[in-house]
Amino acid sequence: MKLPRIGMTLYQKQKYGGLWFILPWLLGFLFLFFLPLINSLRYSFSKLEINDIGFSINYTAWGNYKNALFEHESYVRTLTESLLNMVINVPLIVIFSLFAAVLLNQRFKGRALARAIFFLPVILASGVLASIEGGDYMQAIMRGASQQTSGEFTLFKNLNLAKVLIESGVNKSIVEYLVNAVNRIYQIITSSGVQILIFMAGLQSIPASLYEASKIEGATSYESFWKITFPMISPLILTNVIYSIVDNLTTSQTSKQIKDTAFRSFDFGLSSAMAWTYFVIISLVLWIITLLISRKVFYYD
Repeated sequence: MKLPRIGMTLYQKQKYGGLWFILPWLLGFLFLFFLPLINSLRYSFSKLEINDIGFSINYTAWGNYKNALFEHESYVRTLTESLLNMVINVPLIVIFSLFAAVLLNQRFKGRALARAIFFLPVILASGVLASIEGGDYMQAIMRGASQQTSGEFTLFKNLNLAKVLIESGVNKSIVEYLVNAVNRIYQIITSSGVQILIFMAGLQSIPASLYEASKIEGATSYESFWKITFPMISPLILTNVIYSIVDNLTTSQTSKQIKDTAFRSFDFGLSSAMAWTYFVIISLVLWIITLLISRKVFYYD
């Protein structure tokens, strides 16, 4: 005789736990963002004109999209630059985050302080300090720094490193990528706090028995990393890649241009068309990246 099942299974608990976890976001989206999202889509096909009673909406079909993609003087160029910056920044951020997380996960004196230092940019990037960073003062500093490092391998000319790499047979495009990586070190470090935290949580969740078994079998630390650590945190690599892409693109010059078009030029229709074009492109990038990486992700049961 089969006894009746009492309570919920583990799968049901996990399923309902996930629903409760996303419930605050879902409620916030429905009550705060859904209506503005629909209005934004409606504005992208219209032209808003200010009049005595407020504003009127005149339907223009695809006119705003045509203006953004084929007539606007800088939108396509800014969009292309944002995508190229994403291609450069995201791999560097993920690699640096994984490297830093592996180091910070080791046992050493002052580990808590070191972790706080790496996560500090995330705290400093909010509130008043973020506005200072985006203000004229910080822009002037960064502009001056960029002028000092402008030109063909200016920084590496002093160290002759670029010359050594090129003479060693390294492809020039790879050398340029490394130069760009060094020049972007400030941006990479300040954008890696959350990713480091996620990787550290994943590293600490790996069962110690796996490493003990590998040591018994004679595996080196290098082999343990590539055979145990890397596969076990591969789902988090996918998570961090997606997070880094969204974070990089939502803080890009294209996002700033969309806001300036709306709230400085007061062209809300064109701004909405730019925003929706940007949203579609980001969605396609995320779909392609997820499709490619998810095939290599290892899930430990």
